[in-house]
Amino acid sequence: MATATEGTETNDDGARPWQSYHTVYTTAKAGMDGVDKEKVQRTVYEMSKGSKYFQNEERKDAFITQKIDKLRTQCDKLTQADLSHFQKVADRRILELEALRDLSRIWLHVDMDAFYAAVETLSNPTLKGKPMAVGSMSMISTANYEARKFGVRAAMPGFIARKLCPELIFVPTDFKKYTHYSDLTRTVFRRYDPNFMAASLDEAYLDITEVCKRRNIKSEEIAEELRTSVYEETGLTCSAGVAPNRLLAKVCSDINKPNGQYVLPNDRMAVMTFISSLPIRKIGGIGKVTEHILKAVFGINTCEQMLEKASYLCALFSQSTADFFFSVGLGLGKTDSPEVRFRKSISNERTFSATEDEVLLYKKLAELAEILSTDMQKEGLCGRTLTLKLKTSSFEVRTRAMTLRKYISSREDILKHASELLKAELPLSVRLIGLRMSHFDGDKYGGSTSNPKQKTITDFIASVDADRNHFLPDVADHDFVSHTETNVSIGSCQTSRDSADGNHSSDVNCQSGTGWSSEEIQTSGNNASCSNYGQVKEAVESTFPIQGQFEDTSTLNLSNLLDDERLSSCEDKTMLWLNDYKCSLCGIELPPSFVEERLEHSDFHLAEKLQKEESRIHQRTSVSSRSWDQKNRITRESISKKQKLSQKEGSYRPIDYFFLLKSNKNRPS
Repeated sequence: MATATEGTETNDDGARPWQSYHTVYTTAKAGMDGVDKEKVQRTVYEMSKGSKYFQNEERKDAFITQKIDKLRTQCDKLTQADLSHFQKVADRRILELEALRDLSRIWLHVDMDAFYAAVETLSNPTLKGKPMAVGSMSMISTANYEARKFGVRAAMPGFIARKLCPELIFVPTDFKKYTHYSDLTRTVFRRYDPNFMAASLDEAYLDITEVCKRRNIKSEEIAEELRTSVYEETGLTCSAGVAPNRLLAKVCSDINKPNGQYVLPNDRMAVMTFISSLPIRKIGGIGKVTEHILKAVFGINTCEQMLEKASYLCALFSQSTADFFFSVGLGLGKTDSPEVRFRKSISNERTFSATEDEVLLYKKLAELAEILSTDMQKEGLCGRTLTLKLKTSSFEVRTRAMTLRKYISSREDILKHASELLKAELPLSVRLIGLRMSHFDGDKYGGSTSNPKQKTITDFIASVDADRNHFLPDVADHDFVSHTETNVSIGSCQTSRDSADGNHSSDVNCQSGTGWSSEEIQTSGNNASCSNYGQVKEAVESTFPIQGQFEDTSTLNLSNLLDDERLSSCEDKTMLWLNDYKCSLCGIELPPSFVEERLEHSDFHLAEKLQKEESRIHQRTSVSSRSWDQKNRITRESISKKQKLSQKEGSYRPIDYFFLLKSNKNRPS
């Protein structure tokens, strides 16, 4: 059996338990290169041990450990034949990704240096040169470079930061001030790229390809000029990275922080050399958990090793995840300017010291409602769905939502409904509150003209009808196997599974008032078709004779139900493992030795098929019922009108009587 890692070191957790405390510390932040990592880890461990935060981290760490053990077990199951197969798959995919490499664009990523802390220092110059953090003893939003030398960083509890740096100065957050300075920086960005992408208040991506061509200057000159302009406009410094794509540009902006820049040439060899020794944690999208898994299971530390372990990544992860890892190993990232994206929601949240004080909680809620209302009105948005997010003192996250009858955006309306959601959860010890508004009004975001890619329900129904009209003429009658004996069963299902040679397939055939048994339905790939449909229909009609004034409607509804059942049976496909690896239904690949995983995958398609059948039958039954009720209602209304007319006039007069009466009056005597 093959293994992904060899000779992996294990720590003596008894002597140094903080070394196995993987999720609390990283030196990935700029300005922390010379920090004693073990000292900080030990301090964090000792300060948080026994707390609810520690217990929550232990739960997450246990989950990650379980995931790592599972991946290691799967690695051990892989044979050399499996690895050879997946290496071929990976090589083919890597070639396809390489063909997509675009070196024609020049992207610049600009990142403000310790933005919140720098703004506070600009407002209060006495803080310059002193270790300072924006936040409180509960949580830190950011720390300046003087504080980072002690291991203090963003997303660290303030009491731990104070232990690491006793001289640390805390400054409360002021988001109105940060938003003001952010707007000033964006004014500068628009001069170089009117369609720049704002990643947050303090960073943005700019496509400077056109401005370099138009002014006939190099990208490093543009970066230098932009940084100077930002400083002159705001008094704040920023760092920049220039590269052929956005993924690498972000990495480059972090290299010479603070107040520096790095340019990666638009050359494939330069990119591959740069990426070869780059730690995976430097890549946006690879956080501390993914880093830990890749290191512990596969021994991957650098981006280049992504390609060296391609067969394992291809075997154990989904195609989209494997593609991302391969793209990292190749130094590939997005280069196109994204299309206009329509906002789906808008939100904000605040963290504070855990409290049960309801007065304080409602005060925090009012502040969030004010901020959310201001943000919505700034963009001209009104929404219907309001979501409340709470994080308890034990770090449990709860979300509660309500959808309103009307669209709202005012502070009063938001606070009114948010208070109702919060009231239902109290009493509760809370350390974070957040509000999110979604389901915006159609005038700006919901209309079909606003977003051409957003399909309406009418488009969906039309496309389904088109698919049916295209499919039905291809249905033949000679492939449907029938038995001489008709077995009428309602709501019965039969499932068969073949486990021979590690291959699993599932066939599910459900009947609802149809006159055949499950064994009579067979599928034959994409060209599955039906036969003896008329015989089945006759058998059902003879079994369920329909009489009375609604005979035509009932027969039509039953016929439609049979049509849907016939179409459903024709569309069903049997799940097979092609080439002993690939699922014939969805294309996912699993090694033959992954017996449990294959069973789970087979069960997934089985459940999916059952759900579709149930939904289709329920929908048809519901539509038939509504049609029946509607005709009954129309008939009753007609009878009622006739009765009223009869009572009023003394007798019922048909419509042609009035035409006859009128013609007689107009006839000359």
